[in-house]
Amino acid sequence: MKYTLRQLQIFLEVARQGSISRAAQILHMSQSAASEALQNFEHAYDIALFDRVGNKLALNAVGHSVRKEAQTLLDHCVNFEQVLKSHKALGHIKVGASFTIGNHLATRCLAGYLASYPKADVGLEIANTPEIVAKVLNYEVDIGMIEGEVLHRELELIPWRDDELVVFCAANHPLASKRVLSTRDIKEAAWILREPDSGARQTFDKAMAGLLPELNVYMEFKHNEAIKNAVESGLGIGCLSQIVLQRNFANGDLVPLQLPRRDMRRTFYFALPAQRYPLDSVQCWMDTCRTIEA
Repeated sequence: MKYTLRQLQIFLEVARQGSISRAAQILHMSQSAASEALQNFEHAYDIALFDRVGNKLALNAVGHSVRKEAQTLLDHCVNFEQVLKSHKALGHIKVGASFTIGNHLATRCLAGYLASYPKADVGLEIANTPEIVAKVLNYEVDIGMIEGEVLHRELELIPWRDDELVVFCAANHPLASKRVLSTRDIKEAAWILREPDSGARQTFDKAMAGLLPELNVYMEFKHNEAIKNAVESGLGIGCLSQIVLQRNFANGDLVPLQLPRRDMRRTFYFALPAQRYPLDSVQCWMDTCRTIEA
């Protein structure tokens, strides 16, 4: 197409006002810019749209014939923009969350978020931390929620809430009655852990610095429930977020174990592209997540 929507706006406003200067004022542009745009519009199609009558411009026959079509087209464009704005107001959002957050926290954010955007289409993708980071950087999700600190120049991390990993065993495990593990206990135990690139595993490995080469990592699973089931079956001891284990501890089927001087604390983060267009839906999602209780 040889014309722009701005040229249509100028043409229609000049037709209404009979003056380029008054049309330019209404459209918040200079008279010279409006005059040049109108001339370019006419020259592009080798037509004249106005006749000069004294100090006024009046539509000629060609101008009258295209005015209705131009107005109809511009009205459709305005309506289309309103449709786009209304979808923004609906709060549609795609969220990516690592396993612990996605299965135990993100779903609890939905009720609060939908109270603000009742017609929102909320997509939730759950994967491990590296996969969620990749989706954020590739703009496959609007916001990520991850369990560990990831350094990437194109990624912005916003601290969300604190968490802590807990070592645990089955209620009938020999270590259950001991509750506090010695260095020897740690080395001799059969560990059932998350996969190496998960946020939980990174925190665990950091806490076990100095002992890692001597640990017996018996099994590795990608899902928290698989680890809990294996531990409950007596296959070894595990280490997961306290959020995942609260109900099991309350029921008594799993027992927490203490590791003196081993720091298992960590931070959950919102992950966003460093260069991004600010979305009201993303801000609302973060605000809602901050209100949920542990």
